[in-house]
Amino acid sequence: MRSRWTILSVLFVARTAMAVQFQSVAAIAPELGKALDANLADIGVLIGLYFAPGVALALPGGAIGRRFGDKASVLAGLVMMLAGEMLLFVSASWSVQIAGRLISGVGGVLLNVLMTKMVVDWFAGQRIATAMAIFINSWPLGIALTLAGLPLIQAQFGIAGTQIAVMALIVAALALVGFLYQPPGPAAAPASAEGSRLAKPAVWAVLLAGLIWAFYNIGFAMIFSFAPSMLVERGWSTAAAGSAVSIVLWLAALSPLGGYLADQTRSRNAMLATSCLAFAALVLLLWRGSAVLPTLVVLGLVCGLPAGAIMSLPARALAPATRALGMGLFYTVYYATMLIAPWLGGKLALWTGSAGAALGLGAAALVACPVLLWGFERRLLVQARTAPQAG
Repeated sequence: MRSRWTILSVLFVARTAMAVQFQSVAAIAPELGKALDANLADIGVLIGLYFAPGVALALPGGAIGRRFGDKASVLAGLVMMLAGEMLLFVSASWSVQIAGRLISGVGGVLLNVLMTKMVVDWFAGQRIATAMAIFINSWPLGIALTLAGLPLIQAQFGIAGTQIAVMALIVAALALVGFLYQPPGPAAAPASAEGSRLAKPAVWAVLLAGLIWAFYNIGFAMIFSFAPSMLVERGWSTAAAGSAVSIVLWLAALSPLGGYLADQTRSRNAMLATSCLAFAALVLLLWRGSAVLPTLVVLGLVCGLPAGAIMSLPARALAPATRALGMGLFYTVYYATMLIAPWLGGKLALWTGSAGAALGLGAAALVACPVLLWGFERRLLVQARTAPQAG
């Protein structure tokens, strides 16, 4: 039996590869636009297409994992990511580029849903908040590495060089998952339809947990999508604004600390609620205040603290037999909300005439998280009362 921390490292690398592939288009957007004869709006479409399959496929993704097995389904997802990147490599045709991003995105959905479930399988009841905080930190780390590394590779080896680098990382993830991942115990028999069915209280609890995760990410999305434009409105250069806001991303790498503290103190709900409210207050201060750089530094230190506690919520509502389906439902809520949120933030900024207004939306979403957490706890109480009758 391999160490659960070894397994977590394998899944961390695989999710980092997904983050690198997602960000690879944005990292070299100017050069890619020239090569494809595409404008920034077109490049934005390519970026967004990676998440487009999530709304439709997150729930089936959980069912696929239950039917074919987590490891086999994740390997299939990595193969789809590799196939999609190969399409980008072999042809500059716009239709082929779209197809490549969609195929890659389908693979990414399988990874997101099933690898989260796999972490729960290994760490349920054992430092789950710490493990989840480390696991999800693979995303900002992958994006940061992409922003720092791919432009250098592109300058030296061209766009093809960046695509080869992405493919190499996916192949490495394939090898690690294929050779090193194993389930935490003996392979279980497929769950019966009765045993794998989500009861109504569990469905509501997972929906609320998904909303908490989505609303927390809205706070992030509003910062990275609209804070640079807000600073440009205040007279900053585009480069200076982007560099300043990137401070938040780099400091968010400390997010595992929040999960560790939540596990050590056994106060995950208190960590979640207080840090979300502090996050919201700092977003408002960034919008309305004048001390931009100090605010961004503190914001970066605080914003990652709730992540592990939030991602540990589904494990409290889901039994082993229902985790695959439950995580599919969890990510369906996340993808659907995140598809709408940037558009809504843009509309609000347009209506008010200031990009900073979108930060107000992000702060409101963060304030809603403790309220949703209260609803989640109420559903768990209902689930606990009805479980003996159901069994």
